[in-house]
Amino acid sequence: MLMVKQIHKRTPQEKERILLDIQHLGVTAGCRKHGISRVLYYDWLNRYQASGLEGLEDRRGKSVDARIKRLEKENRLLKELLAEKELESKLKDELLKKKFGQQTRNGR
Repeated sequence: MLMVKQIHKRTPQEKERILLDIQHLGVTAGCRKHGISRVLYYDWLNRYQASGLEGLEDRRGKSVDARIKRLEKENRLLKELLAEKELESKLKDELLKKKFGQQTRNGR
């Protein structure tokens, strides 16, 4: 008879609880208790330390489109902010030139 390994879909919150439990029990005992490999534990731990709860999201079957769209949106917003700051700087420069340009003409 063929044995099929069951795939558990765990939420990021469940994974976080498992990580905390394993910290208290120890890696070997905790992994055994929760039925996960040490490799999976360390993968979760590294992702959690790098990105928090978001790092524990299930990424299987998902393309990177969502991340790319988020980064493109962020990039667009940053470009808009930069354009605003450049415009502000340009306007300030023009005002300063007008103000100090008039003073030097009047001072003669």
